[in-house]
Amino acid sequence: QVHVVESGGGLVQPGGSQILSCAATGRIVAVNAVAWYRQVRGNRREIVARFTKKGQRLYGESVEGRFTISGDNVENTTYLQMSSLKPEDSAVYYCGPEIDDGAGSWQIFWGQGTQVTVAS
Repeated sequence: QVHVVESGGGLVQPGGSQILSCAATGRIVAVNAVAWYRQVRGNRREIVARFTKKGQRLYGESVEGRFTISGDNVENTTYLQMSSLKPEDSAVYYCGPEIDDGAGSWQIFWGQGTQVTVAS
C-alpha cells in the first residue's frame, strides 16, 4: 500500500508565494515521475507540473515561469514552489506520483490534497 501526503497549503495574498511538499511512503518499487495537479470544484483536475526520473520538468501553460517543481529525485520529497500567485490559482492541489508498487506497471497514487487560497 502506498500513502501520499501533501502539505503546505493555506491562505496567501495575491502576488505572494507558497511552497507545497509531497512525500510517498509504503510499498514503492520504483517511481517514474511526480506530478502536481489542481482542481477547482466542478472542474476537471488539471496538471500543473511534472518531474520525471530523468530529471525533466514540465509545466502547465498557466503556471510557466511562476511555479517550480523541485526535489533531489522523484523518489524523495518533492516540492512545488509557487510565486506571483493569482486568485485563479486557488484550488485543491494534489500530488500524484507515478509508482510501481510491485504490480509491474505505473499507477498514480493520490494524496488527500491541500487547499491553496489566493485572496487579499
